[in-house]
Amino acid sequence: MKRHIYRMIACLLLATALFGAVPTSASAAFEDVPAGSWAEASITRCVQSGLFQGETATRFGMGKPMTRAAFTVVLCRFFGWELIAPEHSTYTDVQDPARWYYSAVETAFAHGAITLQTENFRPNDAITREEMAVMLVRALGYTALAGKAQEMEIPFTDVTTNKGYIAMAYEMGIINGTSATTFSPERTATREQAAVMLMRLYDKYNCPAASLTGMVSDQEGSNLSGYDTVVISGGRLSYTNRVLMTRPGETRETALVEAIHGNHSKALLQVVCNASALKGKTREMATTLVSALQESSYDGLYLTFPDLDASRTSAMSALVKATNELLASDKLLYVEVKAPSRNSENSRIYPYSELAAVADRLVLQIAPYQIWDGKLMSAPVEPLEEVYYALAELNDSVPADKLCLQLTTATTIWQDNRISGTVNADDLQKLLSNESTQLYYSEYYKCAYLQQTGVTPARVAWYLNEQAVRERVQLCGLFGVTNVYLGDHSMVSPEIFAGLKK
Repeated sequence: MKRHIYRMIACLLLATALFGAVPTSASAAFEDVPAGSWAEASITRCVQSGLFQGETATRFGMGKPMTRAAFTVVLCRFFGWELIAPEHSTYTDVQDPARWYYSAVETAFAHGAITLQTENFRPNDAITREEMAVMLVRALGYTALAGKAQEMEIPFTDVTTNKGYIAMAYEMGIINGTSATTFSPERTATREQAAVMLMRLYDKYNCPAASLTGMVSDQEGSNLSGYDTVVISGGRLSYTNRVLMTRPGETRETALVEAIHGNHSKALLQVVCNASALKGKTREMATTLVSALQESSYDGLYLTFPDLDASRTSAMSALVKATNELLASDKLLYVEVKAPSRNSENSRIYPYSELAAVADRLVLQIAPYQIWDGKLMSAPVEPLEEVYYALAELNDSVPADKLCLQLTTATTIWQDNRISGTVNADDLQKLLSNESTQLYYSEYYKCAYLQQTGVTPARVAWYLNEQAVRERVQLCGLFGVTNVYLGDHSMVSPEIFAGLKK
């Protein structure tokens, strides 16, 4: 939690420095920074923010290598880490507490940005492109994730070590290759290159607050403020090309839509399209879907396709395209899809780029997994590694503003190695306050879980708390994805809403 607090403080300080009133370009004072240089804007922002200083009042040090010590100092400033100065040093060549980089090195080590792979830190050595990528990814807290990312393909043929770290830095757009097929990991990084990389990370790290979509039923009477879009459940496309409504009455439905509009939010009608419904004629089915919006105040459709298999993919894609063609230009079209998964071949049947070309949003369902070790069921909610895999896979084929991450709001209870039920937000709070409940946070999975020992066998529940939500939103932001979908508003805990706030 301290890491997040420090980051928030850092963001506030950087925002003030970077976007406050600065009348002249800081780089204008540096005679070695050419006007219009590719790095000029980043150098200006870094100097104005206090991350960097010039070598002198008139020279920045353009083209000169960035030392490992200097980059470590800048990294601590960037993340707003509180500097420490332990009595006993970590590295044999960083012993003097009076040295300008001593506290930064110890602080970076404490936060996991650097490790004790050797007894020497080499503070005065020029930092390499590989070392910089590794330090940045580790500083973000993605050490475990990088270990899994090393299995993903990258275009660089010259990367043989730290592949996962370099893959993550590249996929998130923090660092580029030196050519289409080379990364040049051993090449030293210059001061201006470090400035550009840090500003890329800053812009991603401080992306806009998440745009929020939520699902409700017509019985929902709680406060719906805070949502940009609200999906109302209850529609189903039948094999007879009809949209069957499962709500108790039109009056209550109209009142709910009006309440949503009263909060300045959009209201979407969810329609579940079962596999059998895709047997009909595409144009007729699309006409049926669009007609469900006529003479209503809905702002669009939210389509789901449960139990979709490869034999129905083309029919599903055709239906989405036809529906988009018939929809009025002011109506929205959201489509729920299974996200690409390293463990599920079924997720690969979706034509993501085709769907994104016609839909306003693709809502990604992240593949779950469960690991039973004989004692504990590990079932993290929206596993962070699967979120990363999905975003990295779609990075080049789907615009980031078309993607929306679905977050599970219900808490699933496990006993032995089986699901024993789900609980809502109120019941979760009761579990959390029970004296027989032990609370944990898995740094490996970046997810909260609890164990209740007052029953036999013990109950285990994995759920999203404030920190877990923030971890997922942050990762999405690093890919430019700022849309989040909460699957069931009635299940949302206060901690989930807290995690969505900047």
